[in-house]
Amino acid sequence: MNLEQLEYIVEIAKTGSLTGAARNAHVTLPAISQALSSLEEELGLSLFSRARGQGAVPTAEGLVIIGKAAEIIHQIQEIREEAQSYTNSLSGELRIGTIPGPMHLIVDVVAQFKKDFPKVKITLVEKGPKEIMEDLTHHRIDIGLMVLFEHFSLSGSGLKFEKLLEGNIVAAVSKRSPIALCRKMTPEKLLTQTLVLYDDDYIKWYMERFIGQFGSPEILFTTNNTQAIQNAVRDGIAITIGLDYSFISQLAYPEEMTVIIPLDLPDSKPVYYGWVHPEGKYSSQIARKFVNRLKSRL
Repeated sequence: MNLEQLEYIVEIAKTGSLTGAARNAHVTLPAISQALSSLEEELGLSLFSRARGQGAVPTAEGLVIIGKAAEIIHQIQEIREEAQSYTNSLSGELRIGTIPGPMHLIVDVVAQFKKDFPKVKITLVEKGPKEIMEDLTHHRIDIGLMVLFEHFSLSGSGLKFEKLLEGNIVAAVSKRSPIALCRKMTPEKLLTQTLVLYDDDYIKWYMERFIGQFGSPEILFTTNNTQAIQNAVRDGIAITIGLDYSFISQLAYPEEMTVIIPLDLPDSKPVYYGWVHPEGKYSSQIARKFVNRLKSRL
């Protein structure tokens, strides 16, 4: 029995198939099959029942063994990380996927983290929620940062969402606009405005719901060019909407030029920004340290 075999059976249980486990472990299917057969022979019992079209389903005995294997893997990881902490030097790789909107919230954290742990290689990429979920499932990134709302359910994905920040939808308008004095933006008032929108999955979903309930406002353009949106709002050409934490950056939306107005919409619910990781898989020490830093800054 070896650690590799234990890792394989945990992965088979998680994916429900030898093929999926082989893909995630980056090994061949015969290698996974041979490792499982050898372990089952050594233990003298079947860990999985394998029927055509049903994948690999843990047996009653297998569930117990797989649970213990997961505990052993976690303990070994803790030993490695504890040993590394004594060297006073964190090293390795941290791959982060994030939706574009809140990028300004994490740039400073990334910069400080790199300064404190120069031996950690950090990769930061902007992607949509679906891409982030897929990359996490296939172990192409370590942390996903995104918003969770009705349209995106993690049910059955094998992923877990943990809240970092609560947000609400707001409008950003020029201080020179007549509506800048409004305390709340009603649906009726929003319908009289020209909008410029950020090209974002949540904003698209939100506007589809809004249009379905209240009608369609005039949309000047949709873009992922934040500077174009800022210019349009600053010059009073249009207004924009987004989650309140997207407007935290004073550099992006200076107070002397822009007013943030809450949207007064029925059945409006908070939207949570958080981090996503594989459920049941223990995050690395590097990932946990980074998330703790992020929590302390938000």
